[in-house]
Amino acid sequence: MKIIVLMKQVANRDAVLRIAGDEKWINESDVSQQTNESDGYALEEALRTVEAKGEGEVVVCTLGPQTAKTVIKDALARGADRAIHVVVEDSKALSPYQIAKAIADAIRDENADLVFTGLQSDDASHGQTGVILAELLGIPHATIVIEVDKASLGDTLRVKRELESGWYQWFTYKLPALLTIQSGISQIRYASLKGIMAAKKKDIRDVTPAIDAFASASKIEKVYLPLKSKQTQILGDGNAKAGAVELVEKLRTEVRVI
Repeated sequence: MKIIVLMKQVANRDAVLRIAGDEKWINESDVSQQTNESDGYALEEALRTVEAKGEGEVVVCTLGPQTAKTVIKDALARGADRAIHVVVEDSKALSPYQIAKAIADAIRDENADLVFTGLQSDDASHGQTGVILAELLGIPHATIVIEVDKASLGDTLRVKRELESGWYQWFTYKLPALLTIQSGISQIRYASLKGIMAAKKKDIRDVTPAIDAFASASKIEKVYLPLKSKQTQILGDGNAKAGAVELVEKLRTEVRVI
């Protein structure tokens, strides 16, 4: 059993964000970084799946600059066996397709039984990379996974997917398959001192991808902070009854909540 887990480095959620001079992304020079939240849950689920199976290997794959090795080392300290680092210094300039293509080329020869990704990244939030990666690898995929039935693991795997309005769906997938994991699926473990020491001896393979600059039809035009605006309307011209009538009419025709 081999599981590959995709993990991404993103800006700390509590960081004060400032727009970069070219308005293409945020200024990351003084922003602390952390592991993407749902990717952490993907790693935890992969580790638990291998533990339930009693054998196997968890391989972490990260695309990003050299600073992204912090994410890799943290994953290795938590229990991952080895890592693949797809080195791209300016990953923000890549579309989800380009990212998925670079990762697919890096992990295809691994012939993994499962690929786990987070549902979406905390920064761009496209939610597309995992799905596109599954298509490029030619394997089935499940999105918004909230439970993995580890007892069903064999040539197939049964998973629970979150749907709209509180509904969910159990579905059985034939392996190999790719799952995008929802945050909160389990309790994430911390890296132990023993794990931190062991991580120093684990293998990290660097890969430099061939990026086709013309392979994508999407790009970031501008990043900006939402503009704050406020508009006040006086209803009824001082008459409470008339104001109430106007308010009800606006709620019915403009806001459409009644």
